[in-house]
Amino acid sequence: MSDPTRPAGPRIIAIANQKGGVGKTTTAINLAAALAELGHRVLVVDLDPQGNASTGFGIEPQHRGLTTYDLLIEDAALQDVIRATDSPSVWICPATTDLSSADIQLVSNEKRSHLLYDALRQPAIDSFGFGFVLIDCPPSLSLLTVNAMVAAHSVLVPLQAEFFALEGLSQLMLTIREVRQTANQNLRIEGVVLTMHDMRNNLSQQVENDARETLGDLVFTTVVPRNVRVSEAPSYAVPVLTYDSLSKGSVAYRSLARELLARTMTEA
Repeated sequence: MSDPTRPAGPRIIAIANQKGGVGKTTTAINLAAALAELGHRVLVVDLDPQGNASTGFGIEPQHRGLTTYDLLIEDAALQDVIRATDSPSVWICPATTDLSSADIQLVSNEKRSHLLYDALRQPAIDSFGFGFVLIDCPPSLSLLTVNAMVAAHSVLVPLQAEFFALEGLSQLMLTIREVRQTANQNLRIEGVVLTMHDMRNNLSQQVENDARETLGDLVFTTVVPRNVRVSEAPSYAVPVLTYDSLSKGSVAYRSLARELLARTMTEA
């Protein structure tokens, strides 16, 4: 039974797309930084064995200590895994390649789909005062991704503005529906955000038109452009909002954060 005296927890959003290279980790990093700029304390959970979100916040593999692998497999305490980043008001549960074996180890666990749910609802999370938890999912519909969806309130889907982009969404939508029917009936789609969009490219425009026609209001008004500053920022281990605050990418992610907050307030 839940404790009515506990404060309301953070809003947990899984950032997922089984296709790699669509801007998923970039969105997790920069949306977190943008929400923090707007006054929210944010936790990023790196659930991708590549650990790119951890690297993007400047945490080198040899300095990551306990990771999301320990959180899920070794039952580590959440407060021992959470790390501060150099980005104000942003924390991270880092990941390493150890996480690549987690799917195999989870199979025999009776609670294999609910381990992240339980971890993110430890009472220790209250002391951090997080407003949002963003889960950077691996580029696959694995047990790790299912854990993220079971733990989350909603799923945000980055969609690259390229040919066949919409076709890849069907399996993701089926997975979300299955999780909703079996393990998390309140899970919903937060929205679809178009990434790597090139206004000069007719294909990008066509993909955007098709997405809005097919998915309607699920598609965020904000479109993240293809922007060299966004691509350069990870090599300096900072969000693009820190690397070039006035770049088109920074402007877009700030807009996305405001739009996300507006949707959240409407639901409330």
